[in-house]
Amino acid sequence: MHIPTPAEIRAMRESLSMTQTDLAARAGISQSMIARIEAGSVDPRVSTLQKLISVLNIAERSVIPASQVMHTPVIFVTPDDQVTTAVDLMSTHGISQLPVLNDGVPVGCISETVLLSTLEEQRQHRSHVSSIREIMEPSFPTVPPEMDIETVQHILQQHHAVLVVDAGKVQGVITKHDLISLIV
Repeated sequence: MHIPTPAEIRAMRESLSMTQTDLAARAGISQSMIARIEAGSVDPRVSTLQKLISVLNIAERSVIPASQVMHTPVIFVTPDDQVTTAVDLMSTHGISQLPVLNDGVPVGCISETVLLSTLEEQRQHRSHVSSIREIMEPSFPTVPPEMDIETVQHILQQHHAVLVVDAGKVQGVITKHDLISLIV
């Protein structure tokens, strides 16, 4: 484990445009302690150092915009596509959900869960669903490209994916897997 020097702590704090007071408030320690740590006049406890590093790392992650994490091209289906198209795309790309786009605008989503339910209903009732429009769910949430990744992370706690939209058109997608990769 790399233990940052006082100069490294100060440089990281300043690169994030954070004052000593901001850092102290977020870490739950006094501003004067931050000043002494950065001056090298005190050797902080390991627990204090861990608090500082944690706060700085979280602040650093939060300045990352969605556009840097999103992946493109976005694999999608349209409302008029056949259900089999969604199944094929999911299988080919190893994904479990797809956005449904109409001229680049999100109008819904389709997931493995919905596909399995639909197939089971068809088998039991001998009915036939052919288009995505008939079974799609509400669309994934959307964010602008400049949205901070910390906010995206909170949104992904409730949703499978987030679409990055600029000028009304989908530019990219961020999934929980993308955030796990970012953290690791």
